[in-house]
Amino acid sequence: MQVINDFTIQLKNSIKDQEFVKMTLSKPSNEKDLNNVYIRLVTIKQSLKLSFTYRYRTNDQVKNFDMDEAESEIRSLLKDSFRIATLFTTQADIVLLIPKKGKLILKKGKASFAEPLSDSHDREKKKRATDNDAYLHVLGITDDTGTVIPKMADKYRQINKYLEILESLIKEANMPAEINIVDMGSGKGYLTFALYDYLHNKLGLHVKIVGIDLREELIELCNKASRQCGFENLRFECKSIEAYKKNSIDILIALHACDTATDDAIQKGIASNASLIICAPCCHKQIRQQLKGKEQKNPILKYGIFKERLFEMATDTIRALIMEKNQYETKIFEFVSNEHTRKNIMLAGIRSAKKADEKIINEQIDSIKKEYGIEFHYLEKAMEQL
Repeated sequence: MQVINDFTIQLKNSIKDQEFVKMTLSKPSNEKDLNNVYIRLVTIKQSLKLSFTYRYRTNDQVKNFDMDEAESEIRSLLKDSFRIATLFTTQADIVLLIPKKGKLILKKGKASFAEPLSDSHDREKKKRATDNDAYLHVLGITDDTGTVIPKMADKYRQINKYLEILESLIKEANMPAEINIVDMGSGKGYLTFALYDYLHNKLGLHVKIVGIDLREELIELCNKASRQCGFENLRFECKSIEAYKKNSIDILIALHACDTATDDAIQKGIASNASLIICAPCCHKQIRQQLKGKEQKNPILKYGIFKERLFEMATDTIRALIMEKNQYETKIFEFVSNEHTRKNIMLAGIRSAKKADEKIINEQIDSIKKEYGIEFHYLEKAMEQL
């Protein structure tokens, strides 16, 4: 088909012009176990190849192809296995859509990447938490030999992803010489310990971290582990988010704080003029409960699961807009793979010197509320107390 020909020509041209970033095949068209395919450039024995990572439900398989072989494999996969192909280049994102019926569609959008990825075949992702870090053993993530315990492998990967995200956000924010961090809802402290170790011991930053949680037994365990690790400036306090009164916060973190506890944490961060606010919202009940029994005109909201997801998006979008109104540049992105949890959205706000256009933002918030009949968002009420 001509559309597929055009797509493969753009693929070859992007490689020739050194504009190729990566390519993905998604939306399986059959019932096989193959979920998607990730394609990148690799250099093997001074020869440029395309490396295909076939992501099955239970494992990944990698095969490397010469350019002609790769084009033939892509055509075969598009014919038999997938309905969407996305080509990422430094100039544009090019999407091929293959509907069950009707004409194929080729769309071009704004480029997601400014630079190509490394083509090293032996490329290894940088690990910010290494398995010989003492705190990992104290917290039960590694055994006596420094090997990650199998059932903790997901937590170990999550820690490294978390540190990667935090490092990038901290570089973007304007931080003082001594960074005060508050982790609201620190739980068992895995990520809190990892952040302290990475910032203090590996990056050499002067940081003080306080973890707060309502569960006294976890606070005792975390403080004991902190002493055992020799982490002098990492401590934990048993109290609620509302009860935490100190305003010297440079980085506020609230991961999976339930329902409106996320809003209480954001309010604390804004009140403290924190340079960075990081949340992973959870249990979006406030707006859902407020709209219970209300008839919705949008046909998508006929279905319970879509209603839940849409109201979660509305909740977090209003949170982001309120943060923007208070001079934070906001980002919303996936934190961890949704293979393990659907509560995988991270909302981050970086304090900005640029004054926001409150009138426009208020209009945007009001339009969302009007669309779904939302009377108020809890964070709006919390901000009135400042």
